Amino acid sequence: MCDPNSNPPANYSHWPAIPAPQRVRLSVLPEHPCPYLPQRTAQSRGLWADQMPAEGYRAFMDAGFRRSGKVIYQPICAGCRACQPIRVPVARFRPSKSQRRCYRRNADLAVCIGPPIPTSEKYELYARYIREWHGRADGAEYDEFVSFLYDSPVESMEFCYRDDDGRLLAVGICDVSARTLSSVYHYFDPRDARRGLGIYGALREIEHARSREIAYYYLGYWIDGCRPMEYKSVLRPFEILWPDQVWRAGPVDKPYAALVV
Repeated sequence: MCDPNSNPPANYSHWPAIPAPQRVRLSVLPEHPCPYLPQRTAQSRGLWADQMPAEGYRAFMDAGFRRSGKVIYQPICAGCRACQPIRVPVARFRPSKSQRRCYRRNADLAVCIGPPIPTSEKYELYARYIREWHGRADGAEYDEFVSFLYDSPVESMEFCYRDDDGRLLAVGICDVSARTLSSVYHYFDPRDARRGLGIYGALREIEHARSREIAYYYLGYWIDGCRPMEYKSVLRPFEILWPDQVWRAGPVDKPYAALVV
């Protein structure tokens, strides 16, 4: 949840949601309290996909969709386009001084890249992360953990980070296509928060994308003024998808002012 004392982003717009890139039946999901902006109501539309070609999912991302497990969804909140897809052009990315320090701080970690596989070790790390970092007292059931992160309709990969003792510190899951690497989720041990494992994970994923000559690293949605989203906009340069379906360079001041009607 964003800071309720911060000014809400001025991203109100009557622009309709971007159409799906192909003719599919989209189900409108029930309204619910917005998890990002206080005193807002959120709504999405989406579809269930058992399988989807990588380039097909890339086209959905370029229409403002993301996935949660096998649900491909798009925010369609009335009058609000605050959820802005964000991506980094990999070839032009340059880490900042603080990001280079973060990289060196974690140089002792072993990084293993492979197919996403749920295990009890990863589940325990994830449960501790959402309980201690996100304050979810109810935790998460194992089936929820698997369906959220490990049931995927597209090609995905997993980055596992371990210290010298072999202890699992963090896990990052990404979807991959010939042109894109898309961060799905990154969870870590809150006891090692001083390491900056979220930023380090993004740096390693961008590094992997560069090694495979992948053009863009997608980070999901960015919301202006939302504190948990701030880390995404420190990976520069970045681009934001506007409601007219054009990617434009960021940062931008009140990004949709010219499009509000």
